[in-house]
Amino acid sequence: MAIKVIAQRREVKLGKNPGMKFVMRPDLYIPIAEKKVFSEASTHSGISAGVIKAAWDAAGEVIRTWATEGHSVPLPGLGTMRFGVRSKAVAELEDVKTNLITTRRIVFTPNVEVKDELKNTSIQITCLDEDGNVLKRVTSGDSGEVEDNENGNESENGNENGNENGGTQNGGTSSGDNGGGDGGDEMDQN
Repeated sequence: MAIKVIAQRREVKLGKNPGMKFVMRPDLYIPIAEKKVFSEASTHSGISAGVIKAAWDAAGEVIRTWATEGHSVPLPGLGTMRFGVRSKAVAELEDVKTNLITTRRIVFTPNVEVKDELKNTSIQITCLDEDGNVLKRVTSGDSGEVEDNENGNESENGNENGNENGGTQNGGTSSGDNGGGDGGDEMDQN
């Protein structure tokens, strides 16, 4: 199995070096129907699809409730999920107001098994010209390094705001979660 990516030649007008470039994007995947997920889980577990769906729906309600209460919630077999915010930073206490919050976020931290699965999955790149004609196909030979936002190595991978404090705990909040490139500082609620 492989992750499919398309690199298509197109004119890039913005940035430091405008011109014709190969721009990568994920190949479009067909969404899998929820019913099929429960059917496959039923096949793998021997538990009826209806029971699995009922359990999953109940777990979903619990996860949403706990996440909105500020908890980092385990997603068994996948990792953890929590809610957070991206916000602007200010120097003065009197300037701290809710309008500093620019976006609300869902932060997913995959477990080691999910990261290993991604690391060990090849990437197939199909190179296209501007008209969509296939020029060549390439299979990845990279190290398979997986970005780890929680442990602060996103700054090594192009974080533009220069904050390298990703995941640093400070009184119940994590500041500078390396939200990536919008120029604003970030604060995630735990």
